[in-house]
Amino acid sequence: MATIARPRRSVLYMPGSNARALEKARTLAADGLILDLEDAVSPDAKEDARRQVCEAVGAGGYGGRELLVRVNGLGTPWGHADVAAAAVCGAHGILIPKVESADMVRQVEAVMAAAGAPADMAIWCMMETPRGMLKAEEIAGSTPRMGGFVMGTSDLAKDLHCAHTPMRLPMITSLGLCLLAARAYGLAALDGVYLDLNDDAGFEAACVQGLELGFDGKTLIHPKTVEAANRVFAPSAKEVEWSLKIIAAHAEAAAAGKGVVVVDGKLVENLHVDNARRLVALAEQIAALDAALAK
Repeated sequence: MATIARPRRSVLYMPGSNARALEKARTLAADGLILDLEDAVSPDAKEDARRQVCEAVGAGGYGGRELLVRVNGLGTPWGHADVAAAAVCGAHGILIPKVESADMVRQVEAVMAAAGAPADMAIWCMMETPRGMLKAEEIAGSTPRMGGFVMGTSDLAKDLHCAHTPMRLPMITSLGLCLLAARAYGLAALDGVYLDLNDDAGFEAACVQGLELGFDGKTLIHPKTVEAANRVFAPSAKEVEWSLKIIAAHAEAAAAGKGVVVVDGKLVENLHVDNARRLVALAEQIAALDAALAK
């Protein structure tokens, strides 16, 4: 279902109960939006939020951004209606909170199917509990609709009784388990949020760490962090130039029947070329998305 080459550098949570925020989201440079019906919405505003989100998505105007609707769990009074409404609202996917098993995913999938969800609508999973970490592979392979994982590091830290340190060492095992499962099944993986909005340097360092770990992008809680996330998770001009260089050199060597390629003193193998193609494709898609959002 998922293609990890799609730009997902910045994916911004937007409260579904805030009509002004849903409107403002149309003007932001985020690659994706999570239109939230769960944590960001109080119980007495859940039904209005559901209506507003579905109306906003239906009205369009979000350009090429990826739109996910985070629903309430099926065990809540709002979950079933959330999934049924989101399934046909026109969003790209439904994001399920606190996923802990393949059965939880399949239950949501059944509601989506009964509501008439299009075949290409994805299911995404919030990975935010210890049980979810231990079931990451099972969850990743639960359905062909699976699009990706979103790390819920705040809830995870609470459940682990661990410190939320800058380097996140207490959560490295959990992050790694989810990345392994996501990549094994060809899924996208988004890093968790950074809570200190006054710490710009800390936020950028967290983005760099997420990139180094292998995440496709970062989930965000404020528009002011979009620029840094977009910059960090995008291939640099130097990376794109090098990628194009080794792709061309490898193709030339292959045409000449050579099995070994050395570029600027560095041995280039098929695995390097595969990653180079991924980076070039990502850069091209970022350029296309930026152009679409500029219209």
